[in-house]
Amino acid sequence: MKPFTFICGDDDFLVTREGQAVFAEKTKDLADDFSKETIDGAAQNMGEVESALNQFRSATQTMSMFGDKKVVWLKDVNFFADSVTGRAEGTKKLVTEWQEELARLDPAGVDVLITAHPVDRRRKEFKWFAKNSDYTDLKSGTSDDFLLDLLSAESQRLKVSFTHGASQALIGLVGGNTRLVLEEARKLATYLGSEGGEITDELVIQMVPHFGEGDFFEAVEAFFALDLNWTLDALRRYFFIHKEARPLISNLQGRNRLMIQLRVLMDSGEISLGPRGFGKGPFEAAARKYQQHFGTFDAKSNFNVFTQNLWYLGNKVAPPSAKLKLKQLVDFQIAFTRAFEDLMRKPTDQQSVMRDLAITCLS
Repeated sequence: MKPFTFICGDDDFLVTREGQAVFAEKTKDLADDFSKETIDGAAQNMGEVESALNQFRSATQTMSMFGDKKVVWLKDVNFFADSVTGRAEGTKKLVTEWQEELARLDPAGVDVLITAHPVDRRRKEFKWFAKNSDYTDLKSGTSDDFLLDLLSAESQRLKVSFTHGASQALIGLVGGNTRLVLEEARKLATYLGSEGGEITDELVIQMVPHFGEGDFFEAVEAFFALDLNWTLDALRRYFFIHKEARPLISNLQGRNRLMIQLRVLMDSGEISLGPRGFGKGPFEAAARKYQQHFGTFDAKSNFNVFTQNLWYLGNKVAPPSAKLKLKQLVDFQIAFTRAFEDLMRKPTDQQSVMRDLAITCLS
């Protein structure tokens, strides 16, 4: 048996979530609260690293009052990261001394759980932890394939199933955010009840809000629905809460940028919009064909349509594109640029600038 459990990864939500589940399992038979202890391992400098390790050392050396096995969780350790604190020679010395103590732990008397994020897997200190522990490395990512696998595992845990369209819809609506994918899946499962069942794309669309564009979503949706009255009403609601229009302009430009790329691909016959969006095969073929023109994109970007979620493109972005010609979309982009320049010239009259933009484009 390894002397301790080590869970790590780059996504703090996934690591903490797994740590909570393991800690709950390790402590489920312990009635004495003094037999379970949690220590914060987040440190901003070498002094805080030393303080956290001292607290950990004290916790592992203090036994339970009732003779139970003690469980100690050092959570949110961040000094394995490629950071100033993590690279400091003083930190490395403290960690080396800590390793010697961990190697001597008796898991029958004290059960230690360590969770760490982010981590630099190149460091010899990290490699020691991976080799000498009950080790779990939680991979993370934002690709649709990664999120689909994550959602599949979560749906099994929740005893529900997602149709393929529902999975794609959920990932698209939350903007590929890991935490939101899992939290919204749990919300949908709760809605179905203890008996579980199937989650359909219709249910996802009905119950999951669109997180990708935040507070700007209504105004952007209204504009690209080509509905002037709705857009003007949405702008009034937006400026009732917000003072600054530049984030709204940025969202309009970003959506329009994607629509221009889709319009070109549709006009050329590379892809076509069907009742359920775009076909995966033609879209991937187009991505391979034009990859050289986009360069490398490791994250989603509206400068590269092929980094986007296919469901989001087919069900949210593309329908207005089908109603507009390429020239109109280019004219929109020019109008957005001019409106941005007007905002710089008239910073105290931003609502009227946006209202004029909407009237110019949609009337």
